[in-house]
Amino acid sequence: MPVVRSFVATMGEYLEDNMKKLALAAAFAGAASTAMAGSYAKDDVVMEPVVVVEEAAQSSSSAGILIPLLLLVVIAAAANN
Repeated sequence: MPVVRSFVATMGEYLEDNMKKLALAAAFAGAASTAMAGSYAKDDVVMEPVVVVEEAAQSSSSAGILIPLLLLVVIAAAANN
């Protein structure tokens, strides 16, 4: 009889482990189905992107030449000393 009791105990543990795995799988399946719930229908609300246009500050045409001219004057003044 001890062999039969050992077999029954082993089968009980086996079934218990499988039932735990089955319950866990059912819980994951239930969670996945609620996570995937929703509609594939196209939304009616379509927002157009907002375009922001910034105007560049007006600058004089001589602004790009001012620094090189000042540098030339400083070099010329240093060369005269």
